[in-house]
Amino acid sequence: MQLVIISGRSGSGKSIALQALEDLGYYAIDNLPAMLLGSLVEELGQQGERTHLAVSIDARNLPTALERFPALLQDLKAGTTRVQVIYLTTDARTLLERYSATRRRHPLTRDSNMTLEEAIAKEEETLFGIRELADLRIDTSRLTVHDLRRRITDQLGHERQSQLTLTLESFGYKRGVPLDADIVFDIRCLPNPYWDPTLRPYTGRDEEIIAFLKGYPVVDEMGQDITDWLEKWLPAYQQSQRSYMTVAIGCTGGQHRSVYMVEQLARQLQKRRAHVQVRHRELGLHYSLSEATPF
Repeated sequence: MQLVIISGRSGSGKSIALQALEDLGYYAIDNLPAMLLGSLVEELGQQGERTHLAVSIDARNLPTALERFPALLQDLKAGTTRVQVIYLTTDARTLLERYSATRRRHPLTRDSNMTLEEAIAKEEETLFGIRELADLRIDTSRLTVHDLRRRITDQLGHERQSQLTLTLESFGYKRGVPLDADIVFDIRCLPNPYWDPTLRPYTGRDEEIIAFLKGYPVVDEMGQDITDWLEKWLPAYQQSQRSYMTVAIGCTGGQHRSVYMVEQLARQLQKRRAHVQVRHRELGLHYSLSEATPF
């Protein structure tokens, strides 16, 4: 059986993710009490009628149930069930804006005197154990509903029993480090084409920027060092039962150097890895290298 557990902060898109999985053929259950998960998996396994199950487990659970979640997850992974945990997160300011726009109550404010801001902080603390065990973390702060559905569909639309899905993401430090990054490389020390006014309108995917950066040997040296590090250590992450890994490459604005570096790394790593995805956060571009089709 394939089991996907969706968790994360209220307002981050858990319902959207669950609906996307339901469209993929998963038997989807929202707000499942964590204490019932083991019995549900056992029952469905005995019936043999459901091979794909998706459940949402979040802060609406009893605190004791969330405390026991790590042990429950370990028991499930020790069996024949293939388990993946996806954690959705959003920065606090965006969550405040979303709740203000929808005028909905946060689940943790219904039976307490907490303010919305306090409830958001408390929820993150409550779900810390699940967040640390997640195979994939997705920052939905800048994603539309359609973007999130595409992310879920792309990640889980095909069975990938033994392959680690590697996502290489470019970003600009001026907008903050991606919340879903597992590993971050800072390349702001490299020559910056931004200081040439004629190059500013272009991106790291354009020939003008590519030619500029290729003119500095230090750029390719850093790229090779990052490639070597990833090639050495990605197998260790995969052996630790990681299904997904997001490697973020950052420069100042996220338009030139980081975009170029991600494109170069993706082409190098794709030669030896089947599942490589590229995401340029500041360009709003995301595609699978094997498909080479932006969406």
